Amino acid sequence: MDGIEGILKRYWGYSGFRPLQREAMECVLAGRDSIVVLPTGGGKSLCFQVPALALPGLTLVISPLISLMKDQLDALTECGVAAGRLDSSMSSKEKAEVFRRLDAGELKLLYVSPERLLMEGFLDSLKARGVSSVAIDEAHCVSMWGHDFRPEYRKLRVLRQALPGVPVGAYTATATGQVRGDIAAQLLLDSPETLVGDFDRPNLIYRCRRRTGAVKQIREVLDRHPKESGIVYCIRRTDVDETAQALAGHGYRVAPYHAGMSDAERKASQDAFIREDVDVIVATVAFGMGIDKSNVRYVVHAGMPKSLEHYQQESGRAGRDGLDAECVLLYSGGDYRIWRSIIEESEPQTAEVGLAKLSRMYRYCTSVGCRHRTLLEYFGQGYAAASCRACDICLGEVEGVPDALVIAQKILSSVVRQQERFGADYTAGVLVGSREDRIVANRHDRLSTYGLLKEATRPVVRDWIEQLAEQEYLARVGEYNVLKLTEKGLRALRGEETPLLLEAPKKKSASKKPFPDVKDDSWAGVDKALFEALRQLRRRLAAEGGVPAYVIFGDATLRDLARRRPVTKEALLQVSGVGLKKLDQYGDQILGEIKRHL
Repeated sequence: MDGIEGILKRYWGYSGFRPLQREAMECVLAGRDSIVVLPTGGGKSLCFQVPALALPGLTLVISPLISLMKDQLDALTECGVAAGRLDSSMSSKEKAEVFRRLDAGELKLLYVSPERLLMEGFLDSLKARGVSSVAIDEAHCVSMWGHDFRPEYRKLRVLRQALPGVPVGAYTATATGQVRGDIAAQLLLDSPETLVGDFDRPNLIYRCRRRTGAVKQIREVLDRHPKESGIVYCIRRTDVDETAQALAGHGYRVAPYHAGMSDAERKASQDAFIREDVDVIVATVAFGMGIDKSNVRYVVHAGMPKSLEHYQQESGRAGRDGLDAECVLLYSGGDYRIWRSIIEESEPQTAEVGLAKLSRMYRYCTSVGCRHRTLLEYFGQGYAAASCRACDICLGEVEGVPDALVIAQKILSSVVRQQERFGADYTAGVLVGSREDRIVANRHDRLSTYGLLKEATRPVVRDWIEQLAEQEYLARVGEYNVLKLTEKGLRALRGEETPLLLEAPKKKSASKKPFPDVKDDSWAGVDKALFEALRQLRRRLAAEGGVPAYVIFGDATLRDLARRRPVTKEALLQVSGVGLKKLDQYGDQILGEIKRHL
């Protein structure tokens, strides 16, 4: 492994491995199939890129998006790695040059889409050129039990027959045990080594808030991150257009992105974000999977995602460089109804699975438990710490209801008096004194619990019911999620146990700073003026080279430079993220900027 460590340092400028990277690389070198699940920002790409330089032949990489291929290719080229791609956006001349380099043995990695791979005769042509390993990126696309399912990925099992004896690695950031098993079966992997990293992203600060005024709440996040890159996700295209227009009207540098725009318009928005000509991209979930931008400092969901898998991946686009980043989720009960309609109409074959995931997502939003722990447990991992100190719950940002036991007893009592035959929304209606037809028809307007919580709004009471279910005082039963009391619920009804209920946010306080400051140790010892000067230099170098700014150097490298302030090339090479190619290409400019500053 000394050779692998040397390759990592020489080309990427890193002096050590992240968790499970070494083990994943050993699988490739040993010729073993593998399934590697690492969180976004965990360094999955290096798991197959580094061994590619140690193996004698070509490493074939299957990737679902052209933008993702371009992004990784730009980064590899900047590091001095010989890599190419074949996709539909290339001219005949460009494709011919790739095949020439393949025939000359110049390329170590070749990126292709699954559609290209499955073209008649293509695999045979690659086989003749000598393939040493295969990497399937975004491998969760194989499974119908995952998300972003791609039917073409199911057909990648042809690799096993076409390239016998060649190790196949499946790499993804999100895969439950069920999805991992499906990946292995569908790809015909041979007793694969399964490596599952720690899904916790301690540098991410998770916050959930009921949506009371989306633009105002989004602006509060943007104002905490001036001149920094961020993503705002919306459910619908109209929401994207309206939100982007509103933010632009307030002076923010923003661009929209959704499937209703033309290819040229989407490309212009994406390029502006990557070049840092705009700070904020407002988008539907159509944006992001192909973007490897490391310095996203915040991700805001202006609407609830449709699953925790989607949320984990989308929020995970923040802080890929390991530095602190903020993830804020704004939700409402209306989001659930929108997604339910979309799932039932567009995904009828998997609607039952989709709706179960949607319900779990809504429970996350209304949960009173640590956000980090909830996400980890969903993906089958435990969380030992009593507090993550990096979410709204553990930071004490959401106030607890002072009379939680009394409120809980009113809710639990109403469930009992309704003979445990109704769901959460109906129960909330009874408790706030709704006069809707079904409540009156059932004579539940005559219950002793009718209107007991009329001082609260129906969404707030619904939240409290969800919180009680999350803490297992209530259980949802059957197809219609009918509420029933559990043993814990009975104890609370008798006053023997007190649940935790969180206070709902009040609109009148929305203009105040809603969150306390969180100490960011990643700035310790950093000369911030030098960091800003280096950031401007990086932007100029990126413009001259026609590549994204973060491909030149990530924010973590710039902070390390501004902390160490090297003045020789030998010292510069000790900075994390500075390899030999980048030292040769940018060393003089970086050292010149540091010397001018000093």
